[in-house]
Amino acid sequence: MKPNLDWSDYESAGLGDAYADIPKTGGNFAKAVSVCINSLVCLRPVTKSVMCPSFRVRQDAAFSPGGRSRLLKRLLNDEITAAEKQQLDEAMRACVGCKGCKRECESGLDLATIRSEYLAQPDNRSGYQLRDRLFANLPLLLRFPNLLRAGVALRNRSPLISGWLERAIGISAKVALPLPSRHRLAEVTPGNVVGIKENTVLMLTDSLSRGFSPEIFIAAQEVMARAGYDVRFLGARGGVIEGRSWFSSGNIDQARQQASRLLDELSPYIASNTPIIGLEPSSALMLRDEYLQLGLNENATALAKNVYLFEEFIAREISAGRFNLPQRTPIEKKVLVHGHCHQKAVGAMKSVRKVLKLIPELEFEFIDTSCCGGGGSFAYEKEHQQDSEKMFNLSLQPALAAEPDALVIANGFSCRSQILHYAERKTLHLAELLQMTL
Repeated sequence: MKPNLDWSDYESAGLGDAYADIPKTGGNFAKAVSVCINSLVCLRPVTKSVMCPSFRVRQDAAFSPGGRSRLLKRLLNDEITAAEKQQLDEAMRACVGCKGCKRECESGLDLATIRSEYLAQPDNRSGYQLRDRLFANLPLLLRFPNLLRAGVALRNRSPLISGWLERAIGISAKVALPLPSRHRLAEVTPGNVVGIKENTVLMLTDSLSRGFSPEIFIAAQEVMARAGYDVRFLGARGGVIEGRSWFSSGNIDQARQQASRLLDELSPYIASNTPIIGLEPSSALMLRDEYLQLGLNENATALAKNVYLFEEFIAREISAGRFNLPQRTPIEKKVLVHGHCHQKAVGAMKSVRKVLKLIPELEFEFIDTSCCGGGGSFAYEKEHQQDSEKMFNLSLQPALAAEPDALVIANGFSCRSQILHYAERKTLHLAELLQMTL
């Protein structure tokens, strides 16, 4: 096979006896697959972890990170049977991309990125359906919000249309599609590279948050401005398209094109070491992680050092004694915090805890859960909707049901959508909670 991504970080892997079974084809990608040492930690019945949502609901070893690794090695060695290849294909497509394995696997097996490489291979592109193209191109469709909102609303209201779409292109009729917001993000000032100051921060207006939850940018802008920062926005009019949706669906070429465009737009801020802040975990963290495997220019490495999640940046500034937020309004309700899987994968929940401690006398609790079952388009795919609902019901639904009056914090768009659909609870972004205390 010819890899589409840069797997050179693994070029020195496989020097010990534990990696003696590295496939002879696949180059460094084969080494990335082979970091699994069969410790079976991904099969243990633990609850205090993210890994592995699909195994937890399937209870089939082939759907675990280790099980997928073993089948991939057989594929690269040209030893796989037709039945095993079908099982591998189903298991790879059932990966929700949580990145729990990258953090919790003893060897750091990154199945989410391996999945994208797998889906990008020509032999596996036959399963790339119209539905997959629609979800991958959602950031472009969101540039026509009124038309998209009307179409989604009609589909959600009509059992006939939703049923037909399920049969025709595989979008589950059991789940309502999220509605784009009626409100446009007109209140923020677009990024301007002129006059960058020491207290300047650049906020990425990713397409999903901008299209569905523009209010979180208004909240984040107010919080950061009140704390003394000069807030600039990139993508205020059209939304930043970082390429996540294409990358996750295996369309690496399109993801690379979008990443190159964004990297060019960010180059003045990279050169000035301006902090770049993201509100949507999966979008922001792609700039820090997957961009390094897309074969971009040297700016990608410099960019990775300047990108922060909203909570990470504030936690850094608190530690440096630079974050002073005037607060007057107490939060009188208990707050439940659901972490996005990618937040957990990079250890950002520690930063969330530090930020929440800014709020005097706040009673908060972190919900101990695995993936919510969202994972991009996973929750809306006919063949995966049942798995998605089971993931939600494992621990998130019981925790929410036990605290019906609590405020719920969820920074991830997919997380908020899942909670709204299955628990009928509205959620807040951390920026909105901080805004409430001003």
